[in-house]
Amino acid sequence: MESTTKYLPAEERRAMTVQAVLALAESQHPGEITTAAIARQMHLTQGALFRHFATKADLWQAVMAWVRERLLARIEQASRENGSPLATLEAMFTGHVDFVVEYPGVPRIFFGELQRSEDTPAKRIAQELFHQYLHRLCACIDQGKACREVAPTLATRSAALLFLGTLQGLIMQSMLSGDIGHIRNEAPGVFAIYLRGLRGDR
Repeated sequence: MESTTKYLPAEERRAMTVQAVLALAESQHPGEITTAAIARQMHLTQGALFRHFATKADLWQAVMAWVRERLLARIEQASRENGSPLATLEAMFTGHVDFVVEYPGVPRIFFGELQRSEDTPAKRIAQELFHQYLHRLCACIDQGKACREVAPTLATRSAALLFLGTLQGLIMQSMLSGDIGHIRNEAPGVFAIYLRGLRGDR
């Protein structure tokens, strides 16, 4: 394997390294993932790995940048492909669930970065992702209020935070059960409850 990856272009090697970290994070706490383990996953030496990332912090920054780019792309795709605000919110919810099922290591990486006591580039990217996601949710909820799909007296930011908190609860439950794919079965019913709150159903 090393002979086939030895002469890959730098960007391709960096992309492969990010995927190796995501794969390891599926079963390990991110803080326990060493550069030696990443190199083994890729069938490389640590020296070859560090030709593309000067430090481990640089590597984690690249991983979080990848997560932010891909997850926000899912959110934007949901916004473009659905007409009504509530349909958009449901598509965003489902898209996020699908993303986590495809990349089970992402939640561990994201929460791990946010829990760091020190300020790092990767942590800042995780914070930016949270705020960009929250901003998009608030805009969608406000659109729903404007067209009376959402209760006009609803607190927009609180509703957006509840959306994210509901997702986090589902993700944590699936991680505890050891069956990340089960989140797809639970998601429709959970979102239906959230939807009733948005509409102000009694």
